[in-house]
Amino acid sequence: RILCLHLDVKTDLNLLLECLKYQMDCPLSQKEALITIYSICQQNSEASEYFREIGGLMFINDLAKSSVHCIVKEAALFTLGIIIESNVYCQQTLCTSALFEDLILFLIKKDSGVNLKRMSVYVILVLVSNNKNGQTYVRDTGCISLLLQLFRTTLSTSEKNLSDENTDPCYQLWSSVCSTLCACVNNPQNEDNQNICCSVFPCAKEWLESCTEPEIVRPICSFLGLTVANNSYVQKYFVSIGGLDTLAKVLLELMHDSCLSHSSMKLAVVVTKTLDACIANNSAMGDVLAKYHTVSELLKLLSNETLNTGEKISIILTIGHCTEVCEENQCELLQNNGLPLMIQVLTESQDEELIKAATFVLQNCKQMTEQLSLKLYDNSLNVNNAEELDVQVRKRCLHDYWKKAKEILHRINSSEKEHDEGRMQGEILVDESSVANSEALKSHEVNPADPKMCIERTHREVCCPQLTSKLNNQVLAPSVTSAPQKNGTVNTMDAASTRQTEQRNISCSVTELQTDSVPQSHSVNGKTACVKNQSSLQAGGVMSMAKDRLHFLSDFFLPHLDQHSFCSEKTEKIRNTSATSSSHKMADLRCLGCTAGGLSLNSRTFTKMLRSCLHRCDYHRVILEAEERYRKQLHKVAAGNNSRSAAHQ
Repeated sequence: RILCLHLDVKTDLNLLLECLKYQMDCPLSQKEALITIYSICQQNSEASEYFREIGGLMFINDLAKSSVHCIVKEAALFTLGIIIESNVYCQQTLCTSALFEDLILFLIKKDSGVNLKRMSVYVILVLVSNNKNGQTYVRDTGCISLLLQLFRTTLSTSEKNLSDENTDPCYQLWSSVCSTLCACVNNPQNEDNQNICCSVFPCAKEWLESCTEPEIVRPICSFLGLTVANNSYVQKYFVSIGGLDTLAKVLLELMHDSCLSHSSMKLAVVVTKTLDACIANNSAMGDVLAKYHTVSELLKLLSNETLNTGEKISIILTIGHCTEVCEENQCELLQNNGLPLMIQVLTESQDEELIKAATFVLQNCKQMTEQLSLKLYDNSLNVNNAEELDVQVRKRCLHDYWKKAKEILHRINSSEKEHDEGRMQGEILVDESSVANSEALKSHEVNPADPKMCIERTHREVCCPQLTSKLNNQVLAPSVTSAPQKNGTVNTMDAASTRQTEQRNISCSVTELQTDSVPQSHSVNGKTACVKNQSSLQAGGVMSMAKDRLHFLSDFFLPHLDQHSFCSEKTEKIRNTSATSSSHKMADLRCLGCTAGGLSLNSRTFTKMLRSCLHRCDYHRVILEAEERYRKQLHKVAAGNNSRSAAHQ
């Protein structure tokens, strides 16, 4: 049956060829014969090859040139196009400069109708499709310049009704010209033809600006996308004339449709592909799209459930090229939840190409995160605002603040030593009955003579301000009037001196509280006891305020550290640190307190200097406020002692 079928086809083709030869005076019969021939050869390579072998291909070529009947010319050209499209050998046979020149004549003749021109353009299309030689002939013969002229002049949106594009011959001719130009520059890519075709970019831009109908946007986007593909010169030219801005506006207009129709969504995908082609080889051009928020619009388009896999791949690749080097587009991707969307596509998709596209975007996200973090760090070094600068300095110089806090503590301790010396002299005048009374309470408290216990007590008193209030409200151990223990285990001489000072402070605080708890009848000299009591209360107030200030400053400088970590670190410093510099200048000097780090100052002169400063930094302002609170509390304690002394007298 197959053999018989082939014989029948060959017989039919032979008879039809004879009919064409002997019906030269009957154009209608020739037209019918040509229609029958192309119906047989359409998508039938063997039939087309056989028809070429029997000379039918060249006869129809001659008939198209020699016939005086327009309908015969049109039918002959269309039949040639069908046969060339069906068989590559027929394409090679007819791909000559002579045929291109004949086709040019059909296009430039004034008496040539629109259909004849359309058939001529169709033959050019099939000659250059997938044919490098045809692309060369169309350029060398000047045929491509004629096609570009037809692109500019064939159609006018102000005169044509685009709703009837299927019946409008001018629109069909213009659409055929667009398709032919696409074939001239693509598959294989022809950079020379691309460089020539970019001359109509301004015209294409005007078309897009004046009309967003799918019948216009779709052919132009296809032409633009193939013309700029993999050609950096043409891409730069298109961007330079504002073509990329126009495409972004078209996409924005399509996406802002309140009810996005299916056709508008498909057209938005076409525009997206064209955008991607314009920036694929030079991602830096994606900066142009940032001001139109193209990335956010693409993410909205990607969320459409009606998209097929190929459309999703195109959209994701466009997002990847937009965010490859442009920081604004990168931020826009993160702000519009683009990262979770890419992860969702990566985890749910089974298509390898789609997974690769999503991976490309995720890789950009990784790079953008690193770049943005580095940029934020660099920008932080150049902050001009004083408050922002303080915040940045505090975050980067925590150790410096610890040293400053240690310096403040050292100054407070120096001030307390003066009170300790006066209190130690007052303790000599205390009568023996008061001392005996104190010894009776030893069984309830810790023996301060024990170095180990005294060290532990010192740790609780100095490093844990929250325990101070509790200790101050209890009856504690008796005062120690003898010299502090010097045989404790320490690492350096400075550490030993610090520990002895703290032990004396604790013993004085104990004496103060214990003296208050002893009844007045047990005192030999009431006046002496009052003096002792007043001195002890003042020292206790100093110690309490010192701890309060140190605790407040630690909270200010290190707000994220809890009490336990603060106490632990402070205790470790008391035990292990050696002598260090008590003054450390910060990088940014702003007030007198900052610039006086190397001067010899005590707590009084330093406070006086800070008060005289008109512009204090936040750091020293906090110190001065703590100092004021300390002085107010000290005055209250002194006033209370005076009133109590008057009552005793």
